[in-house]
Amino acid sequence: MQASAIVFQAPLQLSVRTLELRPPEPDDLEVEVLYSGISTGTERLLWDGSMPAFPGMGYPLVPGYETVGVVRRAPKDSPIREGETVFVPGSYSFDGVHNLFGGAGSMLRAKPSRVVRVQPSLGHRAVLLALAATAYHAVSLGGQGDPATPPDLIIGHGVVGRLLARLTVAAGMAPPTVWETSPARQGGGEGYAVIHPDEDARKDYRAIYDVSGDADILHRAIPRLQLGGEVVLAGFYKDNLSFAYAPAFMREARIRVAAEWKRPDLLAVTQLIEQERLSLDGLITHTEVPGRAHEAYEVAFGDSHCLKMVLNWSH
Repeated sequence: MQASAIVFQAPLQLSVRTLELRPPEPDDLEVEVLYSGISTGTERLLWDGSMPAFPGMGYPLVPGYETVGVVRRAPKDSPIREGETVFVPGSYSFDGVHNLFGGAGSMLRAKPSRVVRVQPSLGHRAVLLALAATAYHAVSLGGQGDPATPPDLIIGHGVVGRLLARLTVAAGMAPPTVWETSPARQGGGEGYAVIHPDEDARKDYRAIYDVSGDADILHRAIPRLQLGGEVVLAGFYKDNLSFAYAPAFMREARIRVAAEWKRPDLLAVTQLIEQERLSLDGLITHTEVPGRAHEAYEVAFGDSHCLKMVLNWSH
């Protein structure tokens, strides 16, 4: 069986190819893809060749871990049924290429334990579940121990920054301040303020969450902490990070890395969305068809007005 897929032949070289699907295993689902998202974090690094050493890395590769589709075939004993809409956080569907992360194709194979049912009414917004899980993981400590101190400052007003702010407000916490340097992204705050960092004189933040991906961010964030405050690194950084010791020493600063989200995070945000406690509205700004994938990736990575680009496979 064959399917169309986005293939990075090499850095900055993209094509839409017909690939062989790997032979199905007895417990595989067969998922017809409706939408897939373009990640401006890890996928950008795969695109430009700057991804640090990563398991399974190599070209050519099929990217994508934000996929929504309809189950067209399921085993009889599967908890996921034919006709259900599911979110697929990547797959190992294609032969002859690296599947990193393997979700940007017209048809996928996936294990029932990997996918999550979603409401069909979410439509293309369901591709945002991975980013919502990323935000949730950062504030929940991945479900290990007591929840983290919620952010009172978020750096970066992209999709993850907005979801972090929405989760904080939805939990009944004080609305965070959000820093954003791009005028194109300073709008859209829902119940919280978005300002340029130069407009903020505050230096007593308890918890600063960075989702900007800026490797120099610790130099700007640590001096804004109160004594014993924490900086949470929730972005993805291709360069090494460093910080000045004296400001960190004076504040007894803590630095925490929020690692990759886990399945419990994905299930938790899916429940919040179903309960209408977390909204995904207003976060997808651009859509394209796979035949214009090259243009789509250029816009996703180069246009500050583009919060989220989605490829529509349903045509």
